[in-house]
Amino acid sequence: MTTRRAFLAGSLVATLAACRGAHDPAAPRVLTVTDVHVEGYPTVEALKWLGARLAEDTGGRLSLRLYHSGQLGRENDAIDLARHGALDIARVHMGALNNPFPATRVLSSPYVFDSAAHLRRALDGAPGREILGRFADRGLVGLAFYDSGARCFYNTRRAIHAPAHLAGLKIRVPPSDIFMDTVRALGANPTPLPYGEVFSALQTRLIDGAENNWKTFHSTRQFEEARHFALTEHSYAPEALLLSRRTYDALNPADRERVIERARESVPVMRAMWDRVEAETRAAVIAAGVAVSEVDRAAFRAAAAPVLETYARADATFARLLAAVRALA
Repeated sequence: MTTRRAFLAGSLVATLAACRGAHDPAAPRVLTVTDVHVEGYPTVEALKWLGARLAEDTGGRLSLRLYHSGQLGRENDAIDLARHGALDIARVHMGALNNPFPATRVLSSPYVFDSAAHLRRALDGAPGREILGRFADRGLVGLAFYDSGARCFYNTRRAIHAPAHLAGLKIRVPPSDIFMDTVRALGANPTPLPYGEVFSALQTRLIDGAENNWKTFHSTRQFEEARHFALTEHSYAPEALLLSRRTYDALNPADRERVIERARESVPVMRAMWDRVEAETRAAVIAAGVAVSEVDRAAFRAAAAPVLETYARADATFARLLAAVRALA
């Protein structure tokens, strides 16, 4: 049975593909890129920087048209659009990639990273390079990883200090098995929902809470409903910047290298913005009266450990990447 979502996604693929048609690699080209985050979010601003550099490099021959705020739909839709060549570049959170690209699961796993610095060492090193290369398995070119900060739990009902305090809470998670398994192991009831539906779900009490970073908690206004924020820092799952393989093949060799190089150069630009706005939004949320609680991090780590053990036993690649990431701690 075809769902409304699948129908709309398929229609958009057909329409955009028909409008673009065949392309001369030497002709001017506008690359379409999507991001579910709002204007001003560090990933969106990094994409603007990327577009400006490409236009500057080529005298305007190569540029980006950015659709932010989820204008082209959900992140799962963006992945499919890019794979089919109807969209050139997609900025996608790891949670949307974990199931179709199993090598990404280690990046979303609980308590794998000790800090943002540890995450960046892994993404910039051999583990990150290997995982970027795995996107080629399904029609995508991995360009770069963007930070997404430390993810923490927040809810509408009570302060969280230990895993036992999550018991019975319905917590929104991305549509990812490893996110669901993590939340379940910590004692809550995982509820997968699209990113754009979390605020209304908190308003209507469809869910009790969610987990995300300071910036998203603030930019989506979720802090207006969820007044308890727990510093669990259980995941540092990053974002991926992905290029359609069909677009890559259509570009001339010089432009291919230019897009890859500039995308990687956008990473420190994004990180600098991220570090600044993360501190700013944390201060804004606390000033708005959200109660922030310290947690027993050792207890949370111990409760989540069986998730890592289960995935490592079932998947040799996961086990190898996990060991490589932990070696960089």
